[in-house]
Amino acid sequence: MTIRLYDTSARQIRDFSPLKPGCVSIYLCGATVQAAPHIGHIRSGLNFDIMRRWFEYRGYDVTFVRNVTDIDDKIIAKSADQGRPWWAIGYENERAFNDGYRALGCLPPTYEPRATGHITEMVEMMRGLIERGHAYVADGSVYFDVRSFPQYLALSNQDIDDLRQPDEGVSGKRDPRDFAMWKATKPGEPDWETPWGRGRPGWHLECSAMAHKYLGSAFDIHGGGLDLVFPHHENEIAQAKAYGDDFAQYWVHNAWVTMSGEKMSKSLGNSVLVSEMVKRWRPIVLRYYLGTPHYRSMIEYSEEALREAESAFARIEGFVQRVVEKAGVVEPAAEVPLAFAEAMDDDLGVPQALAVVHTTVRQGNSALAADDKEAAVARLAEVRAMLGVLGLDPLDPQWAGEGDRGEDLHGVVDTLVRMVLDQREAARARKDWPTADAIRDQLGQSGLVIEDGPQGPRWSLGPR
Repeated sequence: MTIRLYDTSARQIRDFSPLKPGCVSIYLCGATVQAAPHIGHIRSGLNFDIMRRWFEYRGYDVTFVRNVTDIDDKIIAKSADQGRPWWAIGYENERAFNDGYRALGCLPPTYEPRATGHITEMVEMMRGLIERGHAYVADGSVYFDVRSFPQYLALSNQDIDDLRQPDEGVSGKRDPRDFAMWKATKPGEPDWETPWGRGRPGWHLECSAMAHKYLGSAFDIHGGGLDLVFPHHENEIAQAKAYGDDFAQYWVHNAWVTMSGEKMSKSLGNSVLVSEMVKRWRPIVLRYYLGTPHYRSMIEYSEEALREAESAFARIEGFVQRVVEKAGVVEPAAEVPLAFAEAMDDDLGVPQALAVVHTTVRQGNSALAADDKEAAVARLAEVRAMLGVLGLDPLDPQWAGEGDRGEDLHGVVDTLVRMVLDQREAARARKDWPTADAIRDQLGQSGLVIEDGPQGPRWSLGPR
């Protein structure tokens, strides 16, 4: 079956047809590093990590570019407020973003260019646009003439006559809707030399130039959050196509993480930092929470929703652990079940694909209850193949030592719990049901889940 994706520019789901057979090129707008990441930032990287994994499963050779915007107005403002160099703030937060991506199991990009490393490419693009009559110089800044590009605003489906952009307090613009590609130097701000004077790049120019360098004049997929459709992606398209590039063939946008119905953002003061969240929740549970809703669906953040995600993943993980205890480590199946593949092919339908995972887990648990080792092993092989695509396989080295919340204490806890369970078994043997039930209840109040099976009782940590 052909992979199908919702293309924002077409406003419909389209069959995916790569520019180069067997290859996929993806450009994702990555971090703007003025602050440490919250889970809304990381959701975008996670959604496109799942996309990349699925393309690779389907046999494509994926080139995945995720940029770093290490210079912009917000970084400069933070530098002035904190009395620290702009590059120190950017580098510190870039590392925080990469720590967050790694913690939640995102594969590293093929290339991760920084904006400030591509000034030469930006100058070349501006020179070409000025020569073609799409850009002009005014007071040391370079502006894009939006009326020179008839397709401007096609992505967001707006009318230019209805558009009102502030002039940012600058003079020299021919039209207040024209946007800055290059900003003339100001006292105390970082700057670089250009043929039109010293200054620094505008946000939109950075991505157009980097996408051109790493993926060429045409590439398959451009991704990012819904909030980037306008003005950022509109302006990228205008610059790149006016320059002569075909640019992106598909535009894919992920939805937000919201709190009380509002987009999670630093400016609203409602962000939940990844660095703090991983102290309170297992990273694999956070990945499950952020990665399993459909990428085009909003996620309303709540502690209750996270606890539900933790419980749901615990059911999957419990099955994996039980089969491993019975049969040893089982390798993933060579292919995922057909229903899972069909769901993923259909615009990355992770919720439907996850339903196949849970169905397979239930079948595996039934096989365990019937002492059908062969069937249980077969179901685990399928579950591992599916979880691997989603980056959620608890047996993957990425999560080694993470699943039991402290491997060094597991043996000690197991010995103590076994002593109590032996007492419970003795009570059951003499038909002292009140004592047996009381022991079980006390263990439950301590956060332990006790399951009675054909091989005797087993314990696991319950959800927090």
